[in-house]
Amino acid sequence: MRLLPFAIVALAAMPAAAEQTTGQPAGNFRLMDADGKAVTLSQFKGRPVVLEWNNPGCPFVQKHYDSGNMQAAQAKAKAMGAAWLTINSGAPGKQGHMTGAEAKAFLAAQKAQPTAYLLDPQGRVGKGYGAKTTPHMYLIDASGKLVYQGGIDDKPTADKADIPGARNHLLAALGEVKAGKKVSVAEARPYGCSVKYAD
Repeated sequence: MRLLPFAIVALAAMPAAAEQTTGQPAGNFRLMDADGKAVTLSQFKGRPVVLEWNNPGCPFVQKHYDSGNMQAAQAKAKAMGAAWLTINSGAPGKQGHMTGAEAKAFLAAQKAQPTAYLLDPQGRVGKGYGAKTTPHMYLIDASGKLVYQGGIDDKPTADKADIPGARNHLLAALGEVKAGKKVSVAEARPYGCSVKYAD
């Protein structure tokens, strides 16, 4: 299994969680996707990148997937030229942990179309980014700078009925970036289930 060496190499030069600062360059990483292929953040330089922390067993994640809200956000972001990387930092034996085959089955069942679904069972990338919840969203601009981090929207509930009236912070930030504007809400409180890191 080659995931562990990749993760160590990838994060050796990555800032600690406290140093993942909005407005500063985002830490590069390298993880294996659901097909067993290595993916790096740096390979998407020149286009915006969305990071989405995922745990299919979390009711807050289910709110956004079962309603189609996350899939719609993925489609809109990709239509605006962004890459969308869904990351699972659930540890083996913990809620949400998935193998590559299980991740592909989840994507197929939900008709989700991220650019890649990345597996981080050691939690190194999640901890390196300070990802606290599922979902926890990040937006990196085309120059590699972190321009948004926090909740997907301003309705921190597991109720699908709250989605239509919510402000989608992620898509708003992406729209502002694409328009050459400053991101008006660059940080918001993340909400959801805690990321199930290894003990």
